[in-house]
Amino acid sequence: MSFCRIDDRPIRVREPIVAPDALIIQDPTLLHQVDVFGGMRAGGAVLINTGRAVADLGLADLDFNVLAVPASELAREHVGRPLPNAALLGGFAALCGVFSLESVTTAIAARFPRAIAKGNIAAAVAAHAFVEGARHAA
Repeated sequence: MSFCRIDDRPIRVREPIVAPDALIIQDPTLLHQVDVFGGMRAGGAVLINTGRAVADLGLADLDFNVLAVPASELAREHVGRPLPNAALLGGFAALCGVFSLESVTTAIAARFPRAIAKGNIAAAVAAHAFVEGARHAA
């Protein structure tokens, strides 16, 4: 498990987050193995890396905004390997609106060589569009 704080001001706190506003679940096999939702605030946002429907995961009755995105599949399609990180960031940008898709693609382009960045940016854009579509369908 890892965590990240996002704010407009410098963040000085370094301890684990015990009451998150949002979660990104990269490995859906953890859903029924670990209390991944422990401490999650009601109405929070959850993005799950899976091609399965949220109801099929047994999560339809949660008091969270839960969406699924097939990030590993999108990464496999655009990057050639099931590395879902960039796709999950693109999907999370659409789900929460805390940062823009443009900031995700700019960061990827600045961090990786052009050939690697191209596929990761495509995966992030595809996941963003997928989550936007899912949000509007719900």
